[in-house]
Amino acid sequence: MWLDSKKIVIIGGTTGIGLSAALAFVREGAQVVVVGRNAESCATAEQQLDGNGLAMSGDAADSQTAPKAIALCQQIFGGFDGLYHVAGGSGRRFGDGPLHELTLDGWNYTINLNLTSLMLSNQAAVRAFQAQQSGGTILNMGSVLGSSPSPAFFATHAYAAVKSAVIGFTKSIAAYYARENIRANVLAPALVETPMAQRAAKDDTIMAFTKTKQPLDGGRIGQPSDLDGAAVYFMSDYSAFTTGQLLTVDGGWSVSEGQL
Repeated sequence: MWLDSKKIVIIGGTTGIGLSAALAFVREGAQVVVVGRNAESCATAEQQLDGNGLAMSGDAADSQTAPKAIALCQQIFGGFDGLYHVAGGSGRRFGDGPLHELTLDGWNYTINLNLTSLMLSNQAAVRAFQAQQSGGTILNMGSVLGSSPSPAFFATHAYAAVKSAVIGFTKSIAAYYARENIRANVLAPALVETPMAQRAAKDDTIMAFTKTKQPLDGGRIGQPSDLDGAAVYFMSDYSAFTTGQLLTVDGGWSVSEGQL
């Protein structure tokens, strides 16, 4: 198995892409700690992990959340090998949007949710790896919108900015900590059917556009499981010589025009 005996923390791991990855990690031999904001989703996730994982409730933007999750992983499972940061989301309802409409509250909310939370989890992971003198791997969640805009239906400029920043941040820490065998990479999906994507998933016009923008496999919205194989790779020793890289898993989004 690709992840035999690996101990992994997933921030944002109780729903959607994070939960799908957690289940895939367990199938590949890992033990996981998943973190979510909602106590109900935590209970459901832990039940699905069937003894191979624990769920912890916490806000990813709280500076204490990631250290607590990592300490729990070390205490219960006896180590810590990898961090997968999935937590984030849209700030649209708080004022994110096109620049001329973007509010300061929307900007600040989106940055805190998507970038500050990621910085905090990555910092906690690096400190834990250093304390263990073990090396380790970090995988951060990006988005195609960080490098491949789609103005007709996905014009949230704060979100695009933070997802672009995730790439620069990850490459910077990958360069700095490579000599300590700490790896950091980015996984960037396009439109995936998650709780965050319900606005688009329920809009027939956007779904028709998505069919041409993501033309692989007949043209469709992505599923959380479409990201699992890449996440397993980055968490595994097969990626031991890979750091500072961006892998886009987008159904063809970034190389397709999309028909309005």
